Amino acid sequence: MPHRARPTRERPAPHPAGEATSVPADSAPTALARVVGRLSRLVGLLFRTAPLTCTALVVFWTVGALTGALGDPNDDLLAVIGFGTDTPLWTALSSALWSMDLTGYVATTVLLLVFGTLAERELGPLRTAAIFLASHLIGVFLGSGLVLIGSDMGWTWPDSLVGSVAAGPSFGGVGLALALTFRMPVLWRRRVRLIIGLSVLVLALYSGWLEDLLRLASGVVGLLIGLLFLRGDADRRPRTLAETRVLVGLLVAASALGPVVVMMSPFPNGPLSWYSDVVAVVQPAQEDVDAVCGSDAVELCRTMTIQLSYGRLPALVMSLLPALLLLVLAEGLRRGRRFAWWSAMVCNLAHAGFIGWYVAEAVQIRDIGVLENVFSYSVPIVGPLAITVVLLVTRRRFTVKLPRHAIGKFWRFTLGSVGLLSALYVFGGYLVREEFTPEPGFAQLLADLPKRFLPPGYLLGLVPLQFEANGFLGTLLFEYTGVVFWLIVLVGLLMASWRAWPSSSAERAAHAGELVRRYGGSSLSYMATWRGNQYWFTSDGQTAIAYRVVATIALTVGDPIGPARVDAVRGFAEFCQENGWTPCLYSVDADTRAMAEGLGWSAVQVAEDTVIELDALRFTGKKWQDVRTALNKAAKAGITAEWCTYADAPYAITDQIRSISAEWVADKGLPEMGFTLGGLEELTGDGVRCLLAVDADRTVHGVTSWLPVYADGEVVGYTLDFMRRRANGFRGAMEFLIASAALELKAEGVRFLSLSGAPLARLDRGERPRALQRVLDLTGQVLEPVYGFRSLFAFKAKFQPTYRPMFMAYPDSAALPRIANAVSRAYLPHVNVRQGVRLATKMITRS
Repeated sequence: MPHRARPTRERPAPHPAGEATSVPADSAPTALARVVGRLSRLVGLLFRTAPLTCTALVVFWTVGALTGALGDPNDDLLAVIGFGTDTPLWTALSSALWSMDLTGYVATTVLLLVFGTLAERELGPLRTAAIFLASHLIGVFLGSGLVLIGSDMGWTWPDSLVGSVAAGPSFGGVGLALALTFRMPVLWRRRVRLIIGLSVLVLALYSGWLEDLLRLASGVVGLLIGLLFLRGDADRRPRTLAETRVLVGLLVAASALGPVVVMMSPFPNGPLSWYSDVVAVVQPAQEDVDAVCGSDAVELCRTMTIQLSYGRLPALVMSLLPALLLLVLAEGLRRGRRFAWWSAMVCNLAHAGFIGWYVAEAVQIRDIGVLENVFSYSVPIVGPLAITVVLLVTRRRFTVKLPRHAIGKFWRFTLGSVGLLSALYVFGGYLVREEFTPEPGFAQLLADLPKRFLPPGYLLGLVPLQFEANGFLGTLLFEYTGVVFWLIVLVGLLMASWRAWPSSSAERAAHAGELVRRYGGSSLSYMATWRGNQYWFTSDGQTAIAYRVVATIALTVGDPIGPARVDAVRGFAEFCQENGWTPCLYSVDADTRAMAEGLGWSAVQVAEDTVIELDALRFTGKKWQDVRTALNKAAKAGITAEWCTYADAPYAITDQIRSISAEWVADKGLPEMGFTLGGLEELTGDGVRCLLAVDADRTVHGVTSWLPVYADGEVVGYTLDFMRRRANGFRGAMEFLIASAALELKAEGVRFLSLSGAPLARLDRGERPRALQRVLDLTGQVLEPVYGFRSLFAFKAKFQPTYRPMFMAYPDSAALPRIANAVSRAYLPHVNVRQGVRLATKMITRS
């Protein structure tokens, strides 16, 4: 939320900005009724936006509920309505009305809500329905044809699918999504294709059931439909640095899906399903263990016994370790981290080498034909090697290095964890050695130590295991030593990917302050000088952007400062890309928004600046009645307005200001906010003036601070920042102080006053808001009982201001959730759990 200034609430008197008062409990709607009302409005919005998709989903779930298909898989029903190689032709249509199980219903609903809604908005209901049906019908026939061709060629995988049936509208949904990519912005087009394409391919290769193959075939059909009918004048601009990093990161992340699929699938059937023997600890049945141990196979007996003893949770976590590691490294690649590039190279080469070793040493090659064997056992090796080639080709894109102190800290932490956990396992295991079978000695525990840090599925069958754990402490050490270590490492790598180390200095801050005084800027320009900001300068040093990095989002503090604003926006964006950050121009004016949109960015209004032009200011007429009343009542009460600087004010005054501020913060129940909201510390800034409402007893009833706005080295305006009023003081203190400031500053020759931005509130200009704008409007409505954004907006309207919209510009809509998180953390960096719960409670109970 951008800058706001809000008067203190008093009890029991109403807020001067028209603060909403509580309603009696018996007349207030219940929480359930409010939730139901909001859900009904959301459903109504969905039906208006995408009537075809919503109607289809209602029919989909209704048919499933009436036929009992929402519970356990209904094989009898599936045999009738499902599509397969031996089913009637009409099942190609009926298969689109059911799904295989409840998970399929939920996943299909999400898929269609996202891409069906987008397709209806972009293409209209009729074309959406046509693409969906064409993708589904052509896709299922194409998939069944591939099954029959493969079966005739003697391939065991397609042959196992002959006679099986499948159902689900996800076939057409995948085709619709991939066809729609031809109408998406270039950033989203590449991402959606990569994510959906690799996902359906991995499912087909590893899970390998008929529905997976039909989904893949329908996706190919969707791409062809889009290529032929939706291509148009698609944007073919080259990939940017940030986009290349994102795509490589997504590719590495997608490569981790294979192990996850085979781990989660109860009966993997694809040509690469044998991979489950590598990544998973297969727990044999007790009778099989007894049979083997009753024979002469001593080594196999020991291995199977240890397999049986492994706990499911630690074995699952350790088996998923390679996938988790690749996901974390993918995040580092997305941020351009050099360490992530090196780590991903090593991991993929090691993975390819290990799989080759495993295939040569442990896999029983099936007698299924040379071509099928080559395909089944080469893909898991070729995949990591192909990713290695991609990493080599794009190596110059990953240049962001960690500072030396950060590298040292990571390695100290990692090696310390290894040492501590190793000592704990060896010495602790020796102390409880009676809880292992057979009982190991110190040397045996030390020799077994490296195996504790490797996934168990990678060990069994290749590395002999000498003992198993039986007791509680022995099992804890045996199974959880590696889990704890790798979780620590993964968290450390993730933090290294997210953490930013921007550099700043007193000299850079002083130079930025000099530019503010020389060139000025928007009403928020002085906030660029506040502590906590970093600074980026153009090559000539004459234009600056103040920013702060929060969770890899580089939030600017207002507009660029200086003459070369267009070059500054472009250069700052490139600077952020090189450092793996996402730029976000926050609380900028319409000119800066236009510059950003010229670079292909998007923008949304986040606040409304309220400016009082002082040249023609007259407190005459009915519309100024409230302001004149405040001035008259203050005069009768003996309250006067006095200017001062906080640093030079007497202790008796500053002590009262601190007390009023503390009372205001305590009333809110939240810590004082920051970023573009000044606190007591910002009152001491150079050129900041305070205006106090003081009575004859020298009691301070209210205080406001005013930030200078410069142009050509002179003060031409002031921006209202700090606003506090004594809870039991003069009720019209804020109106009195603002009106007094306007009159006195006008006499000094100041051109304007800004009452600062009213966040999440805006003037209705008769324009149809976009979806994101409606979300922000709803957010302002939800937060109104806590922060009073709209009450603040109404309060400022008393001064008949000129309204100037303030925008947030961003290059990638996929980053909006992270931007929202960064903005929240920038304003409330020190909020604790108790305060967060209190804030959420207020929002729920008062909305």
